[in-house]
Amino acid sequence: MDILVSTEWLADAIGASDLRIVDATYFLPEVGRDAAAEYEAQHIPGAVFLNLGELADLNDPRPNMAPPAEKFASRMQALGLGDGSRIVIYDNSPHRSSARAWWLFELFGAPNVAILDGGLGKWLAEKRPVESGKPQLRHRHFTVWRDEKAIATKEQIIENLTGKTAQVVDARTMSRFTAEEPEIRHGMASGHIPGSVCLPSSKLFNADGTWKRGHELKGLFIEAGVDLEKPLITTCGSGVTAASLLFGARLLGKTDVTLYDGSWSEWGADPATPKATGRA
Repeated sequence: MDILVSTEWLADAIGASDLRIVDATYFLPEVGRDAAAEYEAQHIPGAVFLNLGELADLNDPRPNMAPPAEKFASRMQALGLGDGSRIVIYDNSPHRSSARAWWLFELFGAPNVAILDGGLGKWLAEKRPVESGKPQLRHRHFTVWRDEKAIATKEQIIENLTGKTAQVVDARTMSRFTAEEPEIRHGMASGHIPGSVCLPSSKLFNADGTWKRGHELKGLFIEAGVDLEKPLITTCGSGVTAASLLFGARLLGKTDVTLYDGSWSEWGADPATPKATGRA
């Protein structure tokens, strides 16, 4: 299974005994939408709801930090996701949150996980079937291991300021990157990590919500000033849209990409870290 599958592919595959479909819709609090309620109202047949807002290290003061392996395993088991499952993730979120879920599955060693290209929006536009309510779930065994090399830390970012071995790519809007738009969170500085470049994650998608591919996708990275010969570290506000940049780079065949999970929520809140403003 490829890491990106079409709605046609999923429609043909639904019902396979090893296939699991996951709704990973997530909204930032300021959006004011209830992802769980929207899932119950309508979802792709057989899909289970993955609560990304809860699937985090809630003992960490930084938002949306990846959970401990034990928590991830228990949540997957409760959702009926087990060893040997082929997992297809979709969302209906402006944050393209299925990429964050895909990255978490990769972080914890799941070998066969894909994103549905175009998500629920494309599925509905094609008038494909949906269902409502909550499914009955069967507990399955899910083996995990956490690949710490998939996560970049603040200390590694600081070291990279001088070493410059990796290219840091920011998924936030250009106005937040330059500090033209101030941070709304109290005590949070505006700007960006020095030396980073800005590639807003929204640019990676076509009007119908499908991913851009091939030369068009590669051109976006190059136009943003990304050196694709270097390892990449993706960042954003709190680790959600950074996953879209990571997944986009993976579509280009790059495997030397890590995600700065603390992102600007950590960097911008630390008075000791350097900040830059303006365009890179």
